[in-house]
Amino acid sequence: MGTLREKLWLFGMPVVERHRQRQENRGPQGHLMTALEAGVYLGIPNALYVVQQNFPEPPFESYARALVGFSKVVWSILGDRSSDRNDLGEVLRMAKEFPNITGALMDDFFKHPKAEGPVGRFSLEQTEEFADRLHEGPREIDLWVVLYAHQLGLDTDEHLKRCDVVTFWNWWGREIDELEASFRRVEARAGDKPKMLGCYFQDYGSAEDGGDVTLSLERMKRQCETGMEWLKAGRLQGMILLGNPICGLGLETVEWAREWIREVGDQPI
Repeated sequence: MGTLREKLWLFGMPVVERHRQRQENRGPQGHLMTALEAGVYLGIPNALYVVQQNFPEPPFESYARALVGFSKVVWSILGDRSSDRNDLGEVLRMAKEFPNITGALMDDFFKHPKAEGPVGRFSLEQTEEFADRLHEGPREIDLWVVLYAHQLGLDTDEHLKRCDVVTFWNWWGREIDELEASFRRVEARAGDKPKMLGCYFQDYGSAEDGGDVTLSLERMKRQCETGMEWLKAGRLQGMILLGNPICGLGLETVEWAREWIREVGDQPI
């Protein structure tokens, strides 16, 4: 048995000028925290580190050294949708030097339901090869994958079978209102695989549609408190909060989460 805090992960990413420019229309301006700064600020001991727009480029050692304060780190082998590089070999090499690297993530892996083409950014055979290479080293590295609520109607089952951990995300804030029903579909797809609930501080789906990026505090509370219930019930194995660049901007969702973690983080799970 551990604590809630031990089950929490920060979705970390590099802070670069290009990312700052993307943020300009998504909320108040201020200091964009690094992953380590945000982890300390929120009191979160574990982190994902995900390449954005193909940045950073290998070698990653200097970035990995900045993350040694985290208990566990999951590094992307496939970054965000604007990244097209496969970093599997680099992550395997880094894992030999940094024992806190325990997983490898395929971010934005499945297609949008309206898009043409294969369901995944890599084939079943490639995904299986990734898993095999991660498992066959001196210590086993888990293969993580991102799945969104709006992708639950896609035929993702075979790809999910080849992954070790499924992270589940609600891109539109309104999807949080249907969280129980959606997660039951995830459970049916992922079976007994470890499942992580991804929690956004902002409503990126609404912003994409031309609306307000603000996520209501009610929905922020709902996703976190529901996740805690599922952790205690054994339905969930972790929660991921995204992400470090906005943690210093004074958003009420971030500040509520920080206080919530301070209050309940040491509760046994």
